[in-house]
Amino acid sequence: MSKTSFPPAAGYTLWQLVLYMLRLGALGFGGPVALAGYMHRDLVEQRRWITEADYKEGVALAQLAPGPMAAQLAIYLGYVHYRILGATLVGLAFVLPSFLMVVALGWAYVRFGGISWMQAVFYGVGAAVVGIIAISAKKLTEKSIGKDKLLWAIYLLLGAVTVATESEIAWLFIAAGILVWLLRAPPQWLRKPGLNSVAVTQLPWLASLAGGADAPVLMQIAVFFAKAGAFVFGSGLAIVPFLYSGVVTELHWLNERQFVDAVAVAMITPGPVVITVGFIGYLVQGFNGAVVAALATFLPCYLFTVIPAPYFKKYGRLPGVIAFVDGITAAAVGAITGSVIVIAKRSIVDIPTAAIALVTIGVLWKFKKLQEPIVIAVAAVIGLVLYPLMHA
Repeated sequence: MSKTSFPPAAGYTLWQLVLYMLRLGALGFGGPVALAGYMHRDLVEQRRWITEADYKEGVALAQLAPGPMAAQLAIYLGYVHYRILGATLVGLAFVLPSFLMVVALGWAYVRFGGISWMQAVFYGVGAAVVGIIAISAKKLTEKSIGKDKLLWAIYLLLGAVTVATESEIAWLFIAAGILVWLLRAPPQWLRKPGLNSVAVTQLPWLASLAGGADAPVLMQIAVFFAKAGAFVFGSGLAIVPFLYSGVVTELHWLNERQFVDAVAVAMITPGPVVITVGFIGYLVQGFNGAVVAALATFLPCYLFTVIPAPYFKKYGRLPGVIAFVDGITAAAVGAITGSVIVIAKRSIVDIPTAAIALVTIGVLWKFKKLQEPIVIAVAAVIGLVLYPLMHA
């Protein structure tokens, strides 16, 4: 591919971005909210590789399309200056480190009959993650909402809905975008086929995933996790109930204890929370199961990002699109902020975990350059010490 086919890159090479995403995938804790916050801090604010407008487009597209938000945002940022090649390499770099980690943990889990120490680690890490996500949500709110009253109304509504339902309702994101578009800009661009035709072209392919109940196990894994990647919106918060109903209740691949351990693995490893699919796939069918589960989950999110991306780039500066993106971004950040409370209800279970979360918030607030992996490591040690004492 010739270099002239790329728009001018703002002072960075593709390999610099790939190396950044490898590092983020290897060291970025806290789930989609924190990961999106890190990308904004590092790529928009500090390095200025990505513009605020491009970042907001990425967040909006990640919320519009099904699949894990953080991975889609990373893929889109790779696409901004380096198109398909950039999106592909960045997506692989972002997911690969955490995939290798969960496969290693899956091997240890099977080899040694469970990971008893994981509960102790998660006791501390889960509480610290709440603090990390809270700080990330605060930064995203300040950057995306500002003092705009309409956006604040959308933000608060979506935050409340997320807390009440403990899920992310996809049509509300789209409704928020349409509302701001109708109030602030003419609707002429919607007459273009663009995104609607893209979505329609995917339907036959998605419908073909519906079968496969009597297929070999690897095929069943591919079908199930492709549906998880294709039909679940938002983040790990949204995909966990879908995974539970499938792998525990319907398919009986895992029992309750194994599924809880799988979610814990996702939380104590860096990178996207959705990478728990690799651990689940390993428990069901070994290394091949892990690879198939991960590929099947992330392929739809990759396609749902790179196929609409040209339309976002082509029409993204039109007033109607800007208004639509602003509405979806406000809804997305509101849902992300609401998810902080949802996750806190699961991770803060007593006074020590509440203290860990509050101290994490205070430390990150005061020491803005402190690296989150240091906080995670300290929280893990605290969990290993306190958990046995609290559950003696």
